[in-house]
This record gives sequence, structure tokens and C-alpha cells, in this order.
Amino acid sequence: MPRVLFVVSAATGWTLADGTVHPTGYWAEEVAEPHRVFREAGWDITIATPGGIAPTLDELSLGLAGGLPHTRKKIRAYLDSIAEELNHPVSLSSVDESQFDLVFYPGGHGPMEDLAVDPVSGELLTRRLASGEPLALLCHAPAAILAARSPDGSNPFAGRRMTGLSNTEERLNTFSRKAKWLLQDRMVEAGVEYEKGRVPLRPHVVVDGNLYTGQNPQSATALATALVEALSSQSA
Repeated sequence: MPRVLFVVSAATGWTLADGTVHPTGYWAEEVAEPHRVFREAGWDITIATPGGIAPTLDELSLGLAGGLPHTRKKIRAYLDSIAEELNHPVSLSSVDESQFDLVFYPGGHGPMEDLAVDPVSGELLTRRLASGEPLALLCHAPAAILAARSPDGSNPFAGRRMTGLSNTEERLNTFSRKAKWLLQDRMVEAGVEYEKGRVPLRPHVVVDGNLYTGQNPQSATALATALVEALSSQSA
């Protein structure tokens, strides 16, 4: 049975340029859909957060921004069904990522606040990328690569093809005008070969060797499905 390390932000807010804090956390679809796809594939899932803190749901992700009412209802029901797992994550510092077949980071604005500067996560990502074993990051989760460092001080993700939430998509959030930085800009500054789909808010997945990334919440199911297909073919 494949094992998945599901690394979720523990942030409850995103600090903006004017010092205000926008309430946030993880994006519902980005946790629920991949978790469901992996669970239905028979995979074992371990949820980890910085400090083992129970992650916070961004309520905006189950409002109008979360899709049609019946979709939001299904997502909320699924999150309720795994509430025990979400409420009792393990501490990220206690896990050995080499014991997992896949390391998966869902997004939401939370990673912009904590994982982007978390040294434990940064070291984990550096090791995982170098190992050649599957690593996936979704939507805002690539913010976590900003904490990764090679021995020479460079970013190990430089030169890799990746996607993540685009500036165009971020600016659809009215509060983004107060952001200290935007994800696409920082990924490019880190040396990533950033790619995005031609149409905003449509599924877009980029695969570069062992590195899998999804652009936005709408990419959650497509990214998870691609991972199941890839790992299943490896074990066949």
C-alpha cells in the first residue's frame, strides 16, 4: 500500500503589507479532493503540519469562491468525514519523508505565511527533490520552496519546471492588492521555470521528473489523479 505524507499549513492568517492579517488556512478542495482520490486508490495517508497543530480551514473556500453549492456541500462532507485525521496531525519535524512513497503539499494562502519560511519543511523539500522520489505541490503550496536551500545557498528548485497560482488568478482576490508578494513572482525570482495554463482557473498540471505541480484549486483532482496513475505504473 503506497504511503502519502500530506503536509498541510498550520497558519490561521496571512499577514499583508499594511500589517493586517487576512484569515486563512488550507483551501478545502485542495485537501479534500486529493485525499479522496488517494484514499479511494487504497493509499495510506499521514497528515503532518508544523508543530503538529491542527490545520485551519479557510472558510472562503467553502463560500462562493469554492464552486457550485452541490460541490461545496460534497467537499464539506468529505472534510467532516476525515475530521479526526485533520484534528490530530503529526508534527512535521517528527516524520521521515523517505518512508513515504509520495510527499504532497496542498495549498490555500496558509503556506504563504508559514511554510514559505519553515526550515524543517525547507530541508524536507530539499532532500525529497534530490531523492528522485515523487513530490507534489498544489496552488499556493509552492510557496514552501522558498524555504529550501542547497548547500551552496541556492534554491534547489531553480531550473525546474513548475506551476502554481498565477498573478492573474491571485489578483481576482481583492485583498491581494495588499499582498507583500505574489507567488508567481517569487517562484520566478527563485529561478523556477514557471508555467501556467492559457485560461485562468482551469486545471493545469506540470510534471518535471519527480516533481508534480498543480496551478490552482481546479487542478486538485487532475494532479491527484496524475499521481495515482504515475505511482501505479511504477509499481506494476
